[in-house]
Amino acid sequence: MARPNPEEPTLLERSIEEAKAMGRQGMDHPSTRPVLIGGAIGGLVGLAIDMISWPVGLFAGAAIALVMQVKR
Repeated sequence: MARPNPEEPTLLERSIEEAKAMGRQGMDHPSTRPVLIGGAIGGLVGLAIDMISWPVGLFAGAAIALVMQVKR
């Protein structure tokens, strides 16, 4: 099994940098729209499922979309 390169940023570090870039560039950043759409879908799912609330769904949907954007 290959060992990870300690110089290479982790998925968490790359996600944080992507979120910062989205905050600086706003809607001009290519990841902003997919993350907002993921948050909206997650919020709707949160409304439909009684066990979770819409804010939890919104956060989860946005987080999943952000990680998917960073993994590309």
